[in-house]
Amino acid sequence: MVGRKASKIQGFSLIEFNNMVHKFGVGDRSHPQSDRIYSKLEELAASIKRLGYVPMTDFVLHDIEEETKQEALSYHSERLAIAFGLINTAPGTTIRITKNLRICGDCHNAIKFISEIRDMHRFHLFEHGVCSCGDYW
Repeated sequence: MVGRKASKIQGFSLIEFNNMVHKFGVGDRSHPQSDRIYSKLEELAASIKRLGYVPMTDFVLHDIEEETKQEALSYHSERLAIAFGLINTAPGTTIRITKNLRICGDCHNAIKFISEIRDMHRFHLFEHGVCSCGDYW
């Protein structure tokens, strides 16, 4: 891509809270609440693993170790936005995440598991481990 002067579009996720839009990129630590966000991600990861979630590492295209692939998936922008939303809203509040790119299959699957932890309505309307899109993303 570099030789042809093409570049990869950087993915990001947006969430609105208190009339302010918060933007997250993969592995983003620039948000003032990043310590709390990453702590919430760790909590969510442990919870969904107990429910049977297994990372779908084929969605990581880099030639890296399996454990590193799993870690890379867990810091995708939509997961950061979800963690932010869960930290800052009351239980039962609708959380809407907007992405500039398609959601990866692993995040789609992980969010279905997260919806088992707390009923959340998203763009894809995940509810009780099922997505309204019928897993067509």
